[in-house]
Amino acid sequence: MVLSDRQRLDWLRLIRSESVGPRTFRSLMNRFGGAAAALDALPELARQAGRSVRLCPLVDAEREFESLRRLGGSLIALGEASYPLPLQAIDSAPPLIAVLGRADALLRPSVALVGSRNASAAGQKFTARLARDLGEAGFVIVSGLARGIDTAAHEASVASGSVAVLAGGLDEVYPPQNLPLLRRMLEEGAAISEMPLGWKPRGRDFPRRNRLVSGLSLGTVVVEAARKSGSLITARFANEQGRQVFAVPGSPLDPRAEGGNHLIREGATLCAEAAHVIEALEPLLRGGHDFRQLPLVMSEGVREDASQTLWDELDLPGVPAAPSAPLPEPQLGMEPPALVDGADGEAVRALVMRLLGAAPVSVDELVRASGRSAREINHTVFELELDGVILRHPGGALTRIAP
Repeated sequence: MVLSDRQRLDWLRLIRSESVGPRTFRSLMNRFGGAAAALDALPELARQAGRSVRLCPLVDAEREFESLRRLGGSLIALGEASYPLPLQAIDSAPPLIAVLGRADALLRPSVALVGSRNASAAGQKFTARLARDLGEAGFVIVSGLARGIDTAAHEASVASGSVAVLAGGLDEVYPPQNLPLLRRMLEEGAAISEMPLGWKPRGRDFPRRNRLVSGLSLGTVVVEAARKSGSLITARFANEQGRQVFAVPGSPLDPRAEGGNHLIREGATLCAEAAHVIEALEPLLRGGHDFRQLPLVMSEGVREDASQTLWDELDLPGVPAAPSAPLPEPQLGMEPPALVDGADGEAVRALVMRLLGAAPVSVDELVRASGRSAREINHTVFELELDGVILRHPGGALTRIAP
């Protein structure tokens, strides 16, 4: 799929309209088949819901479109060949991303490195070594351009490829001290944002940004993080997106190590060197996870996705909510919403236990062999892992633990 300039403007107008986020965007596209028709219908739908919405004026969209071009950037739409497949696979994938630099860097396998802004010297040194080694192994490094661990990760991967995900517009770099670093990164890497030009980042924009950091990446490494930090939010998003989560252990006396140590206790893969990440992700690089198998819908290429809570979105009468994509394979002990209960839940548990044995079996194979939905199987596998009756191996394969 390739959008025309007119379609791209319509998409931009729709996603920039008041109270329209990824969930409402997908619902409208699924109902009306295109952004132009959705824009025509939206005011009346909002009126029926007892709301009023401000549509993004065409002149505003044209101004943003042209300003981005003058900046040297472009807008990539969900479903286009240059839209990164791992990001396309998440439930809250932005319909449009603004990109500066080398868009082809978004198509290479990537690993997110995140951690404390108040990073220790040792943490920054380890991050730089990890980023360099992963870059030499062919991975692009993704982070949020923040101080501390993010900066160390980007600095060490300028030559091999680094992607910065911004919480504000591409012309609102935060912190501004990292603008020279970003300019160097654009030679081999890129910067992306879902926010309009001129948008100054606010508190709620950083969790939105974090879901993109993990969504772009095959795995997320937490180097240093307090128990309540943005890095753990990124790890939670990675878990919910079915991505591998890694954590670097640290001293129990250092508050900056509490988050990583907690993640390891909860099931994250311990990371003490780049080889630990490469070994765990190698099965994905060999073709064990094809993001293109995830569903795409509608005439202009929008994916059917689950609703999210990061936006104040409209509930529109007569417009069905966008159906959910299959629940990602969980990697940590973070509970997803209940999907199967009661007798049916017990039946699925018994079925999964019967299908598992001493030989490793992938979740995809379980889904095919069971005839149940991926959502049911993933949720049941998660519960059985918590019960300690099955074991997940590197690469995600499962075996039954002998009684």
